[in-house]
Amino acid sequence: MRFSEANNTDGHLIDAYGVDGIVIGGRRYRRGLIVTPERIVDLWGPNQPSELMAEHLDELLAFSPQIIVLGTGRTQIFPDPSLYFRMMEQRIGFEIMDTGAACRTYNILMSEGRRVVAAFMAE
Repeated sequence: MRFSEANNTDGHLIDAYGVDGIVIGGRRYRRGLIVTPERIVDLWGPNQPSELMAEHLDELLAFSPQIIVLGTGRTQIFPDPSLYFRMMEQRIGFEIMDTGAACRTYNILMSEGRRVVAAFMAE
């Protein structure tokens, strides 16, 4: 899906996503990815939610987010519940979605000026 009228002057917006990857600023990413308004970290983390571990979340927490949006591929798949509790203890929002919904949500939160970190698992 391609987004229309995306404006990346205030940070990294996701331009498009699909089975062939995520496009940001004209570049296509096909592997696990972290996106913040200020940074893009290629080659992040697990390939599927069952492989998500606390160490992967530590990488996301290093950005001091208000909210973390996790894209789990074509379908929404929830990781181990213990990972939710970890985020709750730190008072950080933790939203798990399919990749399409996560891309749209990240763009909205970023455009609102929120400290958002999006992490996308390789499909």
